[in-house]
Amino acid sequence: MKALVPVKRVLDYNVKPRIKADGTGVDLSNVKMSMNPFDEIAVEEAIRLKEKGVVTEIVAVSIGEAKAQETLRTALAMGADRAILVTAEGTVEPLAVAKILKGIVAEESPELVILGKQAIDDDNNQTGQMLAGLLGWAQGTFASKVEAADGEVRVTREVDGGLETDLLKLPAIITTDLRLNEPRYASLPNIMKAKSKPLANKTPADYGVDTAPRISIVKVTEPSKRQAGSKVADVDELVTKLAALGIAKS
Repeated sequence: MKALVPVKRVLDYNVKPRIKADGTGVDLSNVKMSMNPFDEIAVEEAIRLKEKGVVTEIVAVSIGEAKAQETLRTALAMGADRAILVTAEGTVEPLAVAKILKGIVAEESPELVILGKQAIDDDNNQTGQMLAGLLGWAQGTFASKVEAADGEVRVTREVDGGLETDLLKLPAIITTDLRLNEPRYASLPNIMKAKSKPLANKTPADYGVDTAPRISIVKVTEPSKRQAGSKVADVDELVTKLAALGIAKS
C-alpha cells in the first residue's frame, strides 16, 4: 500500500511571530522555518505503518515556495521514500491545496493519505476534509490512534465526550492529532541519504489548478496585552470589586 503524506513549511513553533510594520501579515524574513508539527506526526505515523509492513512506499509532497524543498528533505531523512514539490509562490489557500493533492492522488494512486489536522500558521483545519470531499473518500480526522489491516483503517479520535472509533474502508484520508505519536529525529546518516532520494518538481499548472487567492487579508495585528491582575484583602473586597464590574451583586 502506498501512502501520500503532504507536509507544509511554516514558521518554527519556537519562534515568536512578528507582525510586519504595514500590518499586511507575519514577517518571515530571517526567521527559522520548519515542518508543520502536525505534518511531522503524519510522517512518523506513515513510517510506523511501513515498519509494520502495512505501507510499502511513502511519498511526501509539499506545496509552496522553492525553499519547501528543505522540508521535504526532512521528511525523506525521517524515512519517506521520495518526494514531490509543487512550486507555488505566495499564499495557497486550502481549497487550491486540496485540488492539487487530488491531481497528485490521480497520478500516484495511493490508498492512504495522512496529513496534519491543521497548519500552525493559518490554523484553517480544512485541507484534509476538502480533499476527502473532492475524492469521495472516507475520512478520519483528529486521529489519536491508527490501526490498519485487511483493507481497512481503524481510527480512534478524540471528541468532546471522550473517544470515538471509526472503521474506514480504503482508500481513506487521515488527519493527525498531537497525541498520535512522538516524531523521531532524523539521524545524520539518514540526512545524508535524503540528499540522494528522488524529489520531483511540479507546478500547479501541471494539475490544472489556479492558486490565485480568493480571500484577501485586510490587516494583521498582535493580540492586545493582558492587564495585570490585582490582589484583594478578603472576600468582601472581592465581592465589591466584582459588583463594580457587574459580575456579582454586593
